[in-house]
Amino acid sequence: MLEGIIRESTAKSATKALRRDGYLIANIYGGGQANVNAAFKRNDFLRFVKSKDKLSFKVKVGGESRNVVIEEYQQDSVTDELLHVDLRVVEANKYARYLVPVKTTGTPKGVKNKGVFIVMKKRLPVSCLGKDLPDSFTIDVSDLDVGDTVLARDVASPKGVKILLESRVAITGVIKAK
Repeated sequence: MLEGIIRESTAKSATKALRRDGYLIANIYGGGQANVNAAFKRNDFLRFVKSKDKLSFKVKVGGESRNVVIEEYQQDSVTDELLHVDLRVVEANKYARYLVPVKTTGTPKGVKNKGVFIVMKKRLPVSCLGKDLPDSFTIDVSDLDVGDTVLARDVASPKGVKILLESRVAITGVIKAK
């Protein structure tokens, strides 16, 4: 479980001081609870997130444990250093909107035919109960040739999970190289 601290002040000077001390600024919200301004040791947070095997994970802040997902993050535009992260509380028996990552398997045959493989949507918006939240959507792209795409309607979703995209939206595909 990842442990953090509650930020006492949200002033710019306090935020800068925490960042200088190696902390990552975070906001935890959702689940009908008050928003929590938190901070995690940056290296601990990155190590934990890279090693997790599920989309949702537990954090402990201010003596309370919460199940959360990463909703959004901000990086420095020059150094790519992680500056801020928004964490959304996952409640098992409440419907909510989440962003679920897309993973691809295989090598498209169109790449061998001078095509370029592109992923248009790295995360798909879904609506589901917290207990039904999938960890990712896996798409096999090995049959894609130049000009082929995988649309939202082609992605199989588990029972109780609704993809919140129009059926004609492209998720990934192979385009002709110029």
